[in-house]
Amino acid sequence: MTKHMKDLGGATRRDILVGSAVAGTGLVVGYSVLPHLTGGAREALAAGNFEPSLFLTMEPSGIATVHVTKTEMGQHVGTALAQAVAEELEIDWNDVRIDYPDSHEKWGLMITGGSWSVNWTFDRNSRIGAAARMALVEAGANMLGVPASECSAANSTVTHTGTGQSTTYSEIISAGPIDRTFSEDEMKAIELKKFGEYKLVGTSVPALDIPAKIDGTARYGIDVFVPNMAYGRIVTWPTRWGAMPNSVDDSAASGIDGYIGTEIIEDPTGVQRGYAIVLAETIWAAEKAADAVSVDWDLGPNANVSTADILGYAKKATADGEGFAWVIDGDTDAGMSNAATVVEAEYETSLGYHGMMEPMNCVAMEQDGVWHLFTACQWSTRCTAMTAEALGVEPANVVHHQQYAGTGFGRRLEPDAMIPAALAAKAAGRPVKLVFTREQDVMFDFHQSLTYQTVKGGVNVAGDLDTMVHTVCSAWATKRQAPGFLAESVDKKGKIDPFSTNGSDHWYNVPNQYVRSIENIVGQSATPPGQLRAVAPTWTMWAVESFLDEAAHAVGRDPLEFRTSLLKAVGKNVGTPPNTVGGSERLRNALLVAAGRAGYGVKPLPANTGQGIASVTSQERGSPTWTACVAEVHVDPESGEPTVRKLSIAMDVGTAVNPDGVLAQIQGSAIYGTSRVLYENITMKDGSIEQSNFDTWTPMRINQVPEIDVSIIQNGHYPAGTGEPVVTVVGPAIANAIQAAVGARVRSWPITAEKVKAAMQEA
Repeated sequence: MTKHMKDLGGATRRDILVGSAVAGTGLVVGYSVLPHLTGGAREALAAGNFEPSLFLTMEPSGIATVHVTKTEMGQHVGTALAQAVAEELEIDWNDVRIDYPDSHEKWGLMITGGSWSVNWTFDRNSRIGAAARMALVEAGANMLGVPASECSAANSTVTHTGTGQSTTYSEIISAGPIDRTFSEDEMKAIELKKFGEYKLVGTSVPALDIPAKIDGTARYGIDVFVPNMAYGRIVTWPTRWGAMPNSVDDSAASGIDGYIGTEIIEDPTGVQRGYAIVLAETIWAAEKAADAVSVDWDLGPNANVSTADILGYAKKATADGEGFAWVIDGDTDAGMSNAATVVEAEYETSLGYHGMMEPMNCVAMEQDGVWHLFTACQWSTRCTAMTAEALGVEPANVVHHQQYAGTGFGRRLEPDAMIPAALAAKAAGRPVKLVFTREQDVMFDFHQSLTYQTVKGGVNVAGDLDTMVHTVCSAWATKRQAPGFLAESVDKKGKIDPFSTNGSDHWYNVPNQYVRSIENIVGQSATPPGQLRAVAPTWTMWAVESFLDEAAHAVGRDPLEFRTSLLKAVGKNVGTPPNTVGGSERLRNALLVAAGRAGYGVKPLPANTGQGIASVTSQERGSPTWTACVAEVHVDPESGEPTVRKLSIAMDVGTAVNPDGVLAQIQGSAIYGTSRVLYENITMKDGSIEQSNFDTWTPMRINQVPEIDVSIIQNGHYPAGTGEPVVTVVGPAIANAIQAAVGARVRSWPITAEKVKAAMQEA
């Protein structure tokens, strides 16, 4: 998934055209639909072979709009992407706007997740801005009657160095057509600014979407209304997946004012087997009718499944040697046989709920043979195609109109509100607005998988960890969502879900390493897995970082010194451009910065208080963000209740495009990760999720938020993702701090007072 870095995110596959058809119509930057078949931008526009909204448009007034094909979920991603364009465009920042276009195949893969947004597009957007600037400089120089080589651009103005003559971007665009084509080689050859030369990148400019969110003009999916709209409400299924309505008795609902009827609809996509959807003229009537109707259900294949069954399968599959190899380095058998000390442990994580503030929703309508979907979606490419499949129409006839998202965290990668809304609209013959209740959002989430892992390590006579055998058993979200992204196993025996195993291929120098990835078949069916913020490293790095502490304690070494001894940029951990330059040394540096900020090992601590460390490279090995955390935790010796007092976090981001945005992402993910490891739990009984709202699923409250100290490390390397890595580092740091505080090792989430107390008694 990181191969995009090799081809500028797709920008190098076709010529980039910068131009306008006639004077005064504005400037457009994008691809030719039929590359190489036109003479240039003017001819492409005239022939209709130019897609002008792929990257950037400029109005005759000089206002530039950067088109952002990512989802705005509160992370202000559009601002950072616009900064990359504007930096090289040399435009006045006050003249920059952003928008979030409707879905179309011209945009390529429309997906937001994995902390990829800036990392995937910074180079491409920078080159788009530079290409537009070059075209404007050339056109401006022609207007001034001077060589372009003697001109420069700044603050939306082209200036001739020798005479001081100048002309604005607005004047250039208004004066006449612009026609400039950049080949693949030319785009690659553009010399971009370097770290230290930036004016806008690296500046904490206010997010461009803030005004609309403050004055109420920002429209979220749940805000959408269209004429003649009916309200749909799904009748809650009795099991998480597999139930099918046989029949409906709606006699008790027939007297409700505004009740239209209840539709039983099959789902050919398998997102659910089928739906009983109540339709009404008002949302209140839909709610009342959904409670009143009586549905006869086929409970499906998972009616008897519990959390214990899912975990039991994982343990048996692990013991039976199922799964395929993800990492094979060195000789683990020899390493174990020669080990002076062997350390073994089992680690578990619970099912996870995304916890969005805005539940899933969609307004669906058909107009002139085209289906329109109004909602926030993180994966338009997938979700529109699946909705088209459900409707039995061509994907080109389904358009997603992107809305602001009231958070996402990976939940909005799914089409499970789009599909029933569209099917209900088709059945009703009119637009339908469908909104999940909070209970439905909790119970029918595509939850983060329950996981079970075993780690066995060998420490040699010198006290160095030189062998690790790691098994990872989880449900495989990628297999369900996009099986084409499954990877061939290293042992060539089968396919593996890389996004359920990433993180186990860590950056520590352990010469003998074996990682086995196992699909949890029971969990796959009963709890269809989704991608939750930080994905696999949430659990794989929980195991790796907890185990490193356990190994250090087993041989009497300090956990910080133990880790730094394993973080040397040698062998496969040297690192390569653009994402991993510096390799393991950058993780070592981040760890030392976090330890220094926290006063690790030297700060006086109260009784029953400890500091725990962890260092991670979330998410993928090929696109890491070097992140470290020191957690300071107090444990009540009577109850076992852990209280996180402070998190000291250091993150090497290479280049922070918008430092305030990076800081907000780090702080938010620290809170998210702490809540996940200490307070959140989802369980299953009789095929159904037991939790239903914030009273039974209990995330961290504001009074429980610890002090968070953040160190952002910049060194001029390529920008790394910042939205998710801290989610993966705080959990093991907290567990390691509990161990340091009271000698109790907890190996499963959530870390409750009861588990800590039990571990204290065992210690």
